[in-house]
Amino acid sequence: MTENTISNAVAVRDTGPEAMVRQHRDDLTLVLPTHVKGETWMRLATGALRRDENLRRVATRNPGSFMNALLECARLGHEPGTEAFYLIPYGNEVQGIEGYRGIVERIYRAGAVKAVKAEVVYSGDHFEYNPDMARPVHRPDYFGDRGQIIGAYAYGEFQDGSTSKVVVINRAYIDKVKKESKGSSSASSPWVKWEEGMVLKTVARRLEPWVPTAVEWRNEAPVPGVAHVIDPALPAAAAITPPAPAVEDSDEDPIDAEFVDDEPSGWPAAAQPGSGARS
Repeated sequence: MTENTISNAVAVRDTGPEAMVRQHRDDLTLVLPTHVKGETWMRLATGALRRDENLRRVATRNPGSFMNALLECARLGHEPGTEAFYLIPYGNEVQGIEGYRGIVERIYRAGAVKAVKAEVVYSGDHFEYNPDMARPVHRPDYFGDRGQIIGAYAYGEFQDGSTSKVVVINRAYIDKVKKESKGSSSASSPWVKWEEGMVLKTVARRLEPWVPTAVEWRNEAPVPGVAHVIDPALPAAAAITPPAPAVEDSDEDPIDAEFVDDEPSGWPAAAQPGSGARS
């Protein structure tokens, strides 16, 4: 390698997106909730750039979009480039997208919900629900041919054992959200390759207005070594049950908005819904 090449490499390193992240360290860590360690968060942010060359190229061309994505990630209290919050290069910009894990984690952080149930319903499943029922009756055959996805449901179980509003979405709603998603018909779209994961995210979004959410843990800290969100490798019927935090009234207003999904088609290999990959 010539001296000129080495000089150019050093210049790129010192002015590239990693340098920009380090330069704005105080701005980024200032908005982090207290349960997130700033040093760990910063390492994950720069590590995401090293793992994904396409992300690095787009972040170099459009650093503003990359910083906006990181700021949103920090505000929500998620780790960047993980299944809680994806950093996705799409066209000439970096998009920050909260994943299914991230949505469920924010529900737990508020402290009012001790378990979240979210499941996809297939045409071969037995499913029964009406507004007079506390919870749906759902009997899937995990080892048989379950047919096509026809809907999904989600609800939260509060600390006192009561149930939140049960949110049910049908195939028409799923198709509407999918249609409004960028590149949803592309062969590389997560809607094509990991439809079940995208449906779970959609129904989790619909649950948000009916349960408290927070960016900060309401109890002192989550129990170390205990998973707070469902592993996508497990059956969709598995309830997501963290250790019960102390009951505390939440001053968070639920998100009162209709969900419109806006997923790009260029998901990196390590950040695909349902892949089970971890950063």
